[in-house]
Amino acid sequence: MKELKTIKKDLKGLFESQPLAVLATQSDGQPYTSLVAFASSKDFKELYFATTRATRKYANLMANPGAALLMDNRSNKPSDFRRAMAVTALGRAQELSGDKAKRVAKLYLAKHPQLEEFLTSPTCALVSVQVRTYYLVTRFQDVIEVQVAP
Repeated sequence: MKELKTIKKDLKGLFESQPLAVLATQSDGQPYTSLVAFASSKDFKELYFATTRATRKYANLMANPGAALLMDNRSNKPSDFRRAMAVTALGRAQELSGDKAKRVAKLYLAKHPQLEEFLTSPTCALVSVQVRTYYLVTRFQDVIEVQVAP
């Protein structure tokens, strides 16, 4: 099994190299997925994304804050079965406000400067997913579970 230090290095490399994640929410027992631009906290305990409050994903999260995010580095080539890495993060979402929202906005815009106008719009919400568990998949079937928070 991989050491935690190696896992953190893998997560850091993936999170820095990939701008987008797939967010999974649910409503009335039906899953719903969305593509989101994301950023992560340095300790990997939180993942952040921005969305307009009028979206289905936002409504779903306000009704049920359970969320999953999938980040991967696939290239859509046959070699992905051996080389690609994917990480699923399970956690709870909440809209950020106040000083924390300001701090996270700086971190988010450092990764996604092209989204400044979107993020600063009054209709935009900055959301944090507090990660409980990561599932790291490599070589198509090697799965490592990492507990982040109780």
